[in-house]
Amino acid sequence: MDHGDMQGGSPPADARDPDAYANGHERGTGEHVPPGVTKLHLGDEHSFASFKLNRLERVFPRRGGNHTAYEGQLKFGGDFNHAVLKAEGEVAGGKLHESRTELLWGHAIAAYWDSQLGLRHDGGEGPSRTWLAFGVEGTAPYWIHTRVTAYLGQSGRTALRLEAEYDAYLTQKLVLQPKTEWHFYSKNDPEQGIGKGLSSASLGLRLRYEFTPQISPYIGVEWQRSFGRTADFMRDAGGRASQTRWVAGLSFWF
Repeated sequence: MDHGDMQGGSPPADARDPDAYANGHERGTGEHVPPGVTKLHLGDEHSFASFKLNRLERVFPRRGGNHTAYEGQLKFGGDFNHAVLKAEGEVAGGKLHESRTELLWGHAIAAYWDSQLGLRHDGGEGPSRTWLAFGVEGTAPYWIHTRVTAYLGQSGRTALRLEAEYDAYLTQKLVLQPKTEWHFYSKNDPEQGIGKGLSSASLGLRLRYEFTPQISPYIGVEWQRSFGRTADFMRDAGGRASQTRWVAGLSFWF
C-alpha cells in the first residue's frame, strides 16, 4: 500500500481543531479548575543555572616547572537563550601566567547546536588583549563535541580557535577522552609571544573515572606544539617549541 500521500502536507479543510475540545483553555485555567492545579510549564520555559569545571589539574612537563591549569564555564538562562561565562588559564609560582575569559550570549540555532556572541579578554603576563567573539558550539555526528570561534581584536587582529573532544566509554564509569585544539592568528604579536598563521596545536588523552556523573578524577597526557613565528618567540624566551605534559586532576559539575 502506498502511504506517500499521507505523509506531511496541510490538513484537510474539515479537519477538527485539536484544541477545540478545551474551548481554548490550558491546564490550570478555566472555570472548572480543581484547587491547587497550576498552569503547565514546558521544559524550555524554565531558566536554569549550571557550573562545570572541565579541568582542574596539576601539569607535569617533561622539562620545566610544574603548574596548575583550569578550564570551566558558568551558564544561566533557558534552552533557547542563555548567558555563558567561560574561563581558563594557568597558574605557576602563585602567579597567573595566562588567562582567557569569555562572556557570551548563546542562542540555539539547531538541535545540539548554539551560536555564541560576546567578548573575550586575555590576561596574565604581558599586555592584556580584548576581542569580539563569535562562534558555534555543539555536538557533531558521532557525538564529537565541537567548538569553532572567530575573534576580532584591536589593530585589525583576527584569530580562529578550533576545538573537538569525544567521550569514549570503556565501561559505565571509565571514560577515555581525546581532545584537540588549534589556534590561528592573522598578525604577529611579539608582546604576547604569538605569531601569525597556525600558532599552536595540542592533542590530549585523559582517562577519568566517574564516581558519580558529577565528579570525576582523571589522569592523562598532552602533546603541545608551536609553529612558525610563535615557535621562534618560544625559543627566544628559552622555551621549547614542542613538549609532552603529564596531567592529573578533577572535573565536576552541578
